[in-house]
Amino acid sequence: MTDYKASVELLPAIDARREELIALTQDLIRIPTVNPPGDAYLEICEYLARRLKPRGFHVELIRAEGTPGDSDKYPRWNVIARREGAHPGGCVHFNSHIDVVETGSGWTFDPFGGECRDGRIYGRGACDMKGGLATSIIAAEVFADLFPDFAGAIEISGTADEETGGYGGVAYLAEKGWFSPARVQHVIIPEPLNKDRICLGHRGVWWAEIETHGRIAHGSMPFLGDSAIRHMGAVLAEMEATLYPALASRHTSMPVVPPQARQSTLNINSLHGGLPEPEADFTGFPSAVVAHSARMVIDRRYLIEETGEGVRREVVDLLDKLKAERPGFSYDIRELWTVAPTMTARDAPVVTAVSSAITEVLGLSPEYVVSPGTYDQKHIDRIGRMHNCIAYGPGILDLAHQPDEYVGVDDMLDAAKVMALTLATLLTADS
Repeated sequence: MTDYKASVELLPAIDARREELIALTQDLIRIPTVNPPGDAYLEICEYLARRLKPRGFHVELIRAEGTPGDSDKYPRWNVIARREGAHPGGCVHFNSHIDVVETGSGWTFDPFGGECRDGRIYGRGACDMKGGLATSIIAAEVFADLFPDFAGAIEISGTADEETGGYGGVAYLAEKGWFSPARVQHVIIPEPLNKDRICLGHRGVWWAEIETHGRIAHGSMPFLGDSAIRHMGAVLAEMEATLYPALASRHTSMPVVPPQARQSTLNINSLHGGLPEPEADFTGFPSAVVAHSARMVIDRRYLIEETGEGVRREVVDLLDKLKAERPGFSYDIRELWTVAPTMTARDAPVVTAVSSAITEVLGLSPEYVVSPGTYDQKHIDRIGRMHNCIAYGPGILDLAHQPDEYVGVDDMLDAAKVMALTLATLLTADS
């Protein structure tokens, strides 16, 4: 199969599936797979199974039992579909997460209506990333229908919990061998990074909870106690004085987008101290006590030039400095989770194949980028040890998690053409 033949047959065939692509995306949006808590995972997996089985895919539903969030009420279901070619060869795997974040406020469209207007499909998950999932399905189906004698295999997965770390989805599957280099050789994750971009990887992340300790006393006599909140205030002040300036001075060679994320960053995710929040229907007043505990959760994003241990050490050093200088200061620190930065080489087979396809479809050279936040490539790389992995998909990243989230139909069609041509490159008999 020549590239010319693939283009001549694949591209118009994808254009002919425009209405089917719209309908498929709408169907997926209308299944409200909100996470947390993890609604309707089985429903969407069964939908995908019904879609793909008649089209020659062997389908398996896999529950990630015992993973964070998994319960009888909210089981963590995943689906993997595989279609074998007529000859030996590598496997190209399209991995999309099935979960979406809460809707929030500010919508002018039904978040789960999937309305198509003026060439855009609106709804929670339209961009991130049910549009990408639908795009990969159409691309794989068209390619396999037109060239059933391809070499290797095509896989499509819908996986759980990416929005909360991916531990009930790709991490679990990678631990069970589903992403091992022996069975999967190329992975494309259709995250919404724009149809002319190839995302090579992401920054690292280190989450931790810091707790400062005090001594409870009557609020009218705070001198008899020791305020944990004031101690936490000292932590914040030290971060502002020393840590934030240090992070702002560190820059990376990684092509992170947007450019502001090409430095180390720290976000204070939450801050709690003193009395617990009252129940919503409580109408009384707070009691007069000195706070004996204060807790802060931090979200540190780090660069490929840094190390996870170095990231942790500078926070611990800051706290130890305060302990040495500040009377009564004591703390605990608890690491919540960490993921190292990852970046696939530009000359990796999946990168060069997608790059060539983008040029053919769009008439331009792709932009190579790195994501500021992590996505499921972290588990494929770290646990699966499968490094030939990128993110490529339709959609505008800035729209993810926003009200009136949408995906453009023309963008999905172009991305489907890129994906189909990539299959033609990677799954030929001599590849």
